[in-house]
Amino acid sequence: MPELSWRGPARPPEREPLTGETVVLEPLHPDRHGDDLFAASAGADDSWYYLPYGPFAGRDEFLAWLRRHAAPSDPLAFAIVDREAGAARGIATLMSIVPEHGVIEIGHIWLSPALQRTRQATEAIHVMARHAFDELGNRRLEWKCDAANAASRRAAERFGFKFEGVFRQHRVVKGRNRDTAWYSITDGEWPDVRAAFDAWLADDNFDTSGRQRRSLVEIRAGIAPSFGR
Repeated sequence: MPELSWRGPARPPEREPLTGETVVLEPLHPDRHGDDLFAASAGADDSWYYLPYGPFAGRDEFLAWLRRHAAPSDPLAFAIVDREAGAARGIATLMSIVPEHGVIEIGHIWLSPALQRTRQATEAIHVMARHAFDELGNRRLEWKCDAANAASRRAAERFGFKFEGVFRQHRVVKGRNRDTAWYSITDGEWPDVRAAFDAWLADDNFDTSGRQRRSLVEIRAGIAPSFGR
C-alpha cells in the first residue's frame, strides 16, 4: 500500500468570512441576509426543485427555515454576497466535514436567478475550494447532486470535479427517488484546478461587456491536457 504523504488532520471550517474579488461568503445570518435572500428568491420556485427544502409560502416561512439552516456547524452555511450589488444573492455550505480524513464537501447550493451563470457564482465556488484545500488542508473536496440534475452535474464538471459514479436509490427527497451522482477534486488535482480558476477569473479574460474570452474548461485543458480523461 502506498505511503500517505498527507499529514492531517485538516482544520475544521469556522464561522468567518471568505473573501473574493467579486463576492464575499459571509456566515449565514437570518437578520443580516434574510431580506436580501428572500427578495432574490422571488419568482424562482423552480430553483428549489432538487433541494430537500423550498420553495416557501412566504417571508415568515423562509426566515424560519433560514434560522434553522444557519444554526449547524455541519453543514456550515454561507451567504454569497455580491460585492457590486452589496446584497446576498445565494447560499452554499461546507458540509460532510471529516477532518481526520481530510474530506469536505461543497453542498446545499442555492443560487438566485441574479447569481446564476455569473462570474460571481464561479468565484464563490473557487473561494470555497481554495479555503478547503489551501487554508483548511483537506485532501479531498466532494460535490454530490441528484443524478437527474443536469445543471448541477454540468457545473461540477465545469469547475473541475471528476465524476466517480452514482449511488442508486440513495435518498427520498420530496417524495421522489434520488440517485446521487458523486464528484470530487483531490489535493493532487487541485493545483491545476486552482490555476484554471485564477486564469478564468482574471480581468483580462473578460471583454468590456463582461463576456468571457476563454471558457473555464478550455483554460483547464490548456493547463492539464489529460485532465478528466
